[in-house]
Amino acid sequence: MVKPTERPYSHYSLDALAMLGQLVREARLSKGLRSSDLAIRAGISRALLQRIERGDPSCSIGAVFEVATICGVPLFEPDPRRLGTALAVQREKMALLPKSVRIKSAEIKDDF
Repeated sequence: MVKPTERPYSHYSLDALAMLGQLVREARLSKGLRSSDLAIRAGISRALLQRIERGDPSCSIGAVFEVATICGVPLFEPDPRRLGTALAVQREKMALLPKSVRIKSAEIKDDF
């Protein structure tokens, strides 16, 4: 079977990748790291780092996570007590995005 040249991605996935790329870029710039220095630390090419920052879905997840970790971008919140703070920061960032990118939050019914 022939490998497809382009794979379809949902808008949610593409928006999430774009946001993660922007967070990586913001963190890199706030730390004063040049793209070439970060690429060397992560063991990737500068071109791959640029693709990660643009939110290219064809980048390997390992490279994306490594770059995010080096920059200090939190991928998961290990301490549940800090989850409220992390969600508040995320909501502030989401408020800046166009409405079509916002995640619709469904009410959780926990009255068993």
